[in-house]
Amino acid sequence: MTIRVVIADDHAMIRAGLRLVAENAPGVDVVGEAADGVAAVAVTRRERPDVLLLDIAMPRLDGLAAATTLLANPAPPRIVMLTTFGSDENLHAALRTGVSGFLLKSSPPEHLVEAVRVAAAGDGMIDPAVTLRVIASFAAQPLSPPPELDTLTPRELDVLRLLTRGLSNREIATEAGISEATIRGHVAQVLRKLGVRDRLQAVVFAYESGFVRPGRP
Repeated sequence: MTIRVVIADDHAMIRAGLRLVAENAPGVDVVGEAADGVAAVAVTRRERPDVLLLDIAMPRLDGLAAATTLLANPAPPRIVMLTTFGSDENLHAALRTGVSGFLLKSSPPEHLVEAVRVAAAGDGMIDPAVTLRVIASFAAQPLSPPPELDTLTPRELDVLRLLTRGLSNREIATEAGISEATIRGHVAQVLRKLGVRDRLQAVVFAYESGFVRPGRP
């Protein structure tokens, strides 16, 4: 099945580069572009893509406001935010809106394709550099851990820790020394028990609950 993608970035050269990478990937079709947040909302509503690649820093309507608007609608697209470390102050708020991923603009092309496929499949992906350098800096410091953590088995707690490092299922399986299929089962259980939608929201939960803290993975 073809994955329909809209690209929203205010720099024409970046849009062209993203389009080139996306359209060279099998099964991916770019169905629209936008140069500002207002246009991004309009194009997305018109084209109804599976995935929206959305720059977090946009004119007229920033990426955070555009994402919030779109995610409030029935059957919204999966949204992958594009960012540089020059606009990190919005990342934590964007995570809480329910976006499906973060990708650094400096990421290699294969990461872009992976982010599109992961988002289209209903999961979330976050660049490891964003996980380690940005989310941690916004982490809340609660007084006590939430009860949901008590429902996780020791193995599931280990999987949650590895998720916070931005690792894929394959990378987690390698580190844990068990099969990728088993890891998929553990991830599904973690998401169910925590009551979160995808692995990206599980990462947010881990940091905001204090389960993982900067310097103490």
